[in-house]
Amino acid sequence: MTFMFIVVLTLIGLALLYAHDKRQTSHTILRNYPIIGYFRYFAETLGEYMRQYQYLPDWSERPFNRLERSWVYRSAKGVSNLRSFGSENVPSFIFRNAAFPVLDQEKRPYPGKMIGIAEGPGACRQPYFARSFFNISGMSYGALSHAAVSALSRGARMAGIWMATGEGGLAPYHLEGGCDVVMQMGTAKYGVRDANGHLSEDRLRELAAHENIRMFEVKLAQGAKPGKGGILPGAKVTAEIAAIRGIPQGQDSISPNRHTDIGSIRELGQFVDRVRTVTGKPVGVKFVLGDPAFLDEWFADCVTHPDGCPDYIQIDGGEGGSGAAPAPLMDYVGLPITLALGYVVAARERHGLRERVRIIASAKLITPDKVAWALCMGADFVSSARGFMFSLGCIQAMKCGSGHCPTGVTASKESLIAGLDPTDKAARVKHYADRLREEVEMIAHSCGAGDVTGFLPRHVTDIERGVGGFRAPQGSD
Repeated sequence: MTFMFIVVLTLIGLALLYAHDKRQTSHTILRNYPIIGYFRYFAETLGEYMRQYQYLPDWSERPFNRLERSWVYRSAKGVSNLRSFGSENVPSFIFRNAAFPVLDQEKRPYPGKMIGIAEGPGACRQPYFARSFFNISGMSYGALSHAAVSALSRGARMAGIWMATGEGGLAPYHLEGGCDVVMQMGTAKYGVRDANGHLSEDRLRELAAHENIRMFEVKLAQGAKPGKGGILPGAKVTAEIAAIRGIPQGQDSISPNRHTDIGSIRELGQFVDRVRTVTGKPVGVKFVLGDPAFLDEWFADCVTHPDGCPDYIQIDGGEGGSGAAPAPLMDYVGLPITLALGYVVAARERHGLRERVRIIASAKLITPDKVAWALCMGADFVSSARGFMFSLGCIQAMKCGSGHCPTGVTASKESLIAGLDPTDKAARVKHYADRLREEVEMIAHSCGAGDVTGFLPRHVTDIERGVGGFRAPQGSD
């Protein structure tokens, strides 16, 4: 009897715990995997102490190590990131602190920067004043679940940052939170195409009429798969996806490996001018750098034909991410951001375009040190996709393209998506953005700058070379 009584109590306790896990909204893993999810949290909690007995340091994992992910998780949850004893990190660069850092009363809030010009060749009717130097990079609805996109939109609004749609077109979930939105146009022109797949000016006007859509972005390539288009299987082309992207329901949709109507620098300028003329809003270009000679040719054309000059460029490193990409492209094609950003900044300086063309850096820049480095090197803004995925609860399960993401971030199964509560995760998106900006500003103040616009290359040192700043690459070898 005693044994049976214990068994019954145990079963009742497990049933109550199961019900509790399914009802709570703070932990997606527990909501999707009641009871057994505790084993992950148990292992994660003890791991910090047990790893001293094994040869697996916290900074050895790829593509993002445990130190980086833990910083994002704790920031998103609003938990202290203070650490004890010493650093486990193995940095490739350090910041040069000033002998007399900025006092609290001397600190200045980030002043913001204007994107686009109101007068002259290449002017737009509605330039965009960006109030945050850290924002959300493009992630398509379909690659991300509707709950994840909703959470990002709501959190972006709370944090005062923009979010880009990704190449999958504008979904209602992007507008749900009321944040500023960047409408991205990929090679298939999803969301801005006509029945034949060509750019539709009518669709552009409809989108530009949305007050929340602040800018348009021409995507030439992303870091994980430069020079490669995509295939959207017909099984995934639901009625909703078909309506958003402007494609036939139930049919495979193949994205070309580049824009079919952009085959030269001059054609790129003409496309930028066309979109800006129709929408009246700033237009940028996202690309991955291969041959640096392209930059001088492009920027020289911007000087000669200012009407086709983009209002910003987003440079993505070859280490950028994607839901799925061929290994050779992901691993071996495209310059990493540590090289590419220097080339872009130097070329912009040579052609006198500093105040005309803003630079956005992206690719694994998810922690304050990486963001501060990019700003020191001359970037005006930094955008992150995977950092904000971590803030939603992504555990780097590496199942993005399968539809079976255990945290619901990139899942396609409703049973998994249901575990991600947009309201709870929106708060985490805001906490992450706020904490990152706060700590980047802390680095700036330590270096003697009143705000992050005071960052200079001399504030950062390449440890391996032992020189101040990363020398901006010259020429185009």
